[in-house]
Amino acid sequence: MATITSYGAAEVVTGSCHLLEIEKGPRILIDCGMFQGPEEERNFGPFHFDPSEIDYLLVTHAHLDHVGRIPKLVKEGFSGTIYTTEATAELAEIIFLDSAKIMKEDYETRYKKAQRRGTEEEERLPLYDEEDIEATFDLDWYVCEYDTPVEIEEGLHVTYRDAGHILGSAFLEITYHERGVDQTIVFSGDIGNDNDIVQQDLAECTHADTLYVESTYGDRNHRSTEETITEFKKVVIETLNDWGNVLIPSFAIERTQEILCLLKEMHDNNELPQCQIFLDSPMATRATEVYNNYAHLLSKKCQEYKERDGSIFDFEWLVYTPDVEASKKINEFDRRTIIIAGSGMCTGGRILHHFKNRLWNRKNTVIFVGYQVEGTLGRRLVDGARWVKIFREDILVKAAVHTINGFSAHADQSAIVKWISQMDGLSRIFLIHGERDKQIILRSVLENVFDQKVHIVEPEEVIYL
Repeated sequence: MATITSYGAAEVVTGSCHLLEIEKGPRILIDCGMFQGPEEERNFGPFHFDPSEIDYLLVTHAHLDHVGRIPKLVKEGFSGTIYTTEATAELAEIIFLDSAKIMKEDYETRYKKAQRRGTEEEERLPLYDEEDIEATFDLDWYVCEYDTPVEIEEGLHVTYRDAGHILGSAFLEITYHERGVDQTIVFSGDIGNDNDIVQQDLAECTHADTLYVESTYGDRNHRSTEETITEFKKVVIETLNDWGNVLIPSFAIERTQEILCLLKEMHDNNELPQCQIFLDSPMATRATEVYNNYAHLLSKKCQEYKERDGSIFDFEWLVYTPDVEASKKINEFDRRTIIIAGSGMCTGGRILHHFKNRLWNRKNTVIFVGYQVEGTLGRRLVDGARWVKIFREDILVKAAVHTINGFSAHADQSAIVKWISQMDGLSRIFLIHGERDKQIILRSVLENVFDQKVHIVEPEEVIYL
């Protein structure tokens, strides 16, 4: 009998890692992501399985919490085939390199401090480095096309379908034959919000016997896209007209591209006051280049921009600041700027420098456009902190703080219900990728709608199919 064991993203949002073991068949890992927020320490622990015994790795998409530990997996013995879309492979390389850089810098900082304390031998090394990333890409990567079944082994197929979450994202339909019966397991990965700003809509899933579905926003519904865009424009315009600055902590992949697309539209429609827009993130800049190369996978609007301008996102007021010196020069602009910088949850990156210089000014505005995990600086600001510590300095928060969750790349409760309602043959629903309190609410809703038991997966729980 086949089993699934979740070694991450069980009763938490991050650390996606699910092991599918088919009776008398292969061992298949779905995603291998990093834990974030309070769970970060778990990244340094051992895998609770032998990486060398994994035959295949199926990757849903390139967010850090779904791919971030893959080089560690390879470093510790995995040598099988990796299946993913072409765009995901390109974005994953960007994620790996950025992650390795951050870990190296953090280690060097901690090591210097430890030397002064005489405890340097206690400092942990980074999870992986650039050589480990090179080794990862030396493995066999199989590029999957949407809606085209791929035979992994005889009688075992996987079909990648557009999840509408980020560029290259997919939910997986895994089909196999066991004990005289055909079985279909669907892993949602992260499914999208159908806001049509950058991504195409989430594809239908018409059949599943077993479903593993994300539940990040299972307790609520987002604002409509129209209301979200209206609020975003209002906050930006009012801040700029008051000669203030707009700070947008943004995830390098998807959210940044959505914001750039909206700002370009505002500029084209003469809605945007004269200003200077800085994309202050080398990682987001690289990701934006990848997006620009895959316009055919994006929304109709993005395809039109690419055909008209040769670029989806560029326009005259937008400036990229890839190097540190260019980033520092942003401080020379004290009014009417829009600064988009990472990290999205404010756990590091250049946004911290901009916060230090601008959070204390009541004319400025911070706009959060993505989920903030508990324990992060972003979450503290969203929850109304009046003081925050940045680079060992206490900073008074006088800037206005707005949370505009309608931009979320995750499906909300209604969208999850709608997507599941398309599936026939569904007999078992399992909730992953969510905080337990939110999963309890979604479980109740799904059990009422579909009149069947829904199970919240516990860490390392073995599910028999």
